Amino acid sequence: MELFDVYPLYDITPEKGDGCYVYDESGRKYLDLYGGHAVISIGHAHPNYLQAIQTQVAKLGFYSNSIKNPLQNELAGKLEEISGIRDYALFLCSSGAEANENALKVASFHTGKDRIIYFENAFHGRTSGVVAITDNETIKAPFNKGHKATRLAFNNIAALETEFKKGDVAAVIFEVIQGVGGLNEADSGFYKAAADICKEYNVMLIVDEVQSGYGRTGDFFAFQRHGIRPDIISMAKGMGNGFPVGAIFIDNKITPRYGMLGTTFGGNHLACAAAISVLDTIKEENLMQNAAEVSEYIREEAAKISEIKKIKGRGLMIGLEFDFEIAALRKELLFDFQIFTGASSNKKLLRILPPLTIQKEHFQVFFEALRQALINQKISSETS
Repeated sequence: MELFDVYPLYDITPEKGDGCYVYDESGRKYLDLYGGHAVISIGHAHPNYLQAIQTQVAKLGFYSNSIKNPLQNELAGKLEEISGIRDYALFLCSSGAEANENALKVASFHTGKDRIIYFENAFHGRTSGVVAITDNETIKAPFNKGHKATRLAFNNIAALETEFKKGDVAAVIFEVIQGVGGLNEADSGFYKAAADICKEYNVMLIVDEVQSGYGRTGDFFAFQRHGIRPDIISMAKGMGNGFPVGAIFIDNKITPRYGMLGTTFGGNHLACAAAISVLDTIKEENLMQNAAEVSEYIREEAAKISEIKKIKGRGLMIGLEFDFEIAALRKELLFDFQIFTGASSNKKLLRILPPLTIQKEHFQVFFEALRQALINQKISSETS
């Protein structure tokens, strides 16, 4: 049987990971500045992570949510401590898309309304409800388009309030820093005004921290920089350092009931062990502080390269924007210099999402490679 061909693949087969590096089948080493879409938060094969998973799977890897699992309570407590977020409840699931689906469902249950507001360049997942609020029509099947969803321009409060006045909006959802959409971030005034009018019109404010959360921006959540309190917060990618884990924080004003949400794999013993080890490592190794410090170095070095026209994002969620499309540059970095980077819907943006354990010396290697690759690209364009 062949695989269902929905991914364009680079001809690279990673077989091993160690820290900020992955190794292919021939032993060639690659610097990982992408972390598998921001998933690798504490580095490949971190010893804390390996020990936690090995110890737990030897005892009990999985049982259903029909029994007590103290690891879920431990994870909830540590999440509250490290994030500083109080008076929320935790619901565990298995992915970012599942987290966002549950966030929409909770919002609709709580308000009794059925329309969702989302924004240009948004990406919230590929399952039915969240793909309907993702700004990419090419990945929406006719079935997905039946949801009541309205797209607005980012950073436009007047348009948002106009929609709220119609009385049917259950929730507004946004990524504080858009990931796939190109590292766009609105100003604090927009986020604060959005939070205020959500309260006024009984609309749930959902913040999608699937990519930007878990310390990646230098704060635990990206929204914390803007002084708002969402009703629901979704998270996933960096939670399990590669093990599938997702979750939502739900404000305590929202009352749960049996059967309201459910999941088979969410919050299982092995997932919780992985997630706890990630939180412990972030705390023990001061990885949020490291993200902020390395980010400053990246900005300083990027500012020295004239081809980089804009530096976007925060912490270790960085976008380097050029005045040309970067597909060829990214390919050269990968195959000629063995450095993984990412792309976005902005075809001129190079996306950087490394493990939070990354150091300045790793970026020294990157910037040396980038300068040479830019020279090579210039020569190639002049001779073609």
